[in-house]
Amino acid sequence: MKLLPLLGAASMTALAACASNRPGLPTQDGVDLNRYAGTWYEQARLPNRFQDDCVGDVQADYTIGPDGALGVTNQCRTAEGKTKVARAAGRLARRVDPPDPAKLEVRFAPAWTSWLPLVWGDYWIIRIDEGYRHALVGTPDRKYLWVLSREKRADPATIEQLLDHARSLGFDTRQVVRAP
Repeated sequence: MKLLPLLGAASMTALAACASNRPGLPTQDGVDLNRYAGTWYEQARLPNRFQDDCVGDVQADYTIGPDGALGVTNQCRTAEGKTKVARAAGRLARRVDPPDPAKLEVRFAPAWTSWLPLVWGDYWIIRIDEGYRHALVGTPDRKYLWVLSREKRADPATIEQLLDHARSLGFDTRQVVRAP
């Protein structure tokens, strides 16, 4: 009878040990969210369920409100030729760690759910070039990844360099979907 709790505790200890061996995800130093604001076009991404129906023209628009909050609006074209739009609820993205503006969380669920941790999604700026023209964004669990550009069609070599960097950080870039 007492074996079951012991096995549970041993399993949790083993899982914690595995989790602690995974290196942290570094983010870009010195991110200026005012410079990051504006329109970004998706060049590549790891597949995810909330973009399953997006077939092209994927873009994200970021705005800085008077209170300093980051507003997020995502849109894409579906196979039916319609535009799908998702706005972060309450125009809200929040900083995970105030000293590091590259670590953000975004919520697209209704405002009344904001107290639930699972409605917030990580959005970490991993790399951004000096001119804020290209960005690599992902999540610390390496499940989500986006390559973004200020241009609708970015230089393929630049995209490949960002994907190489993501690969070096443990992202499975073999699964990447590229913008048409």
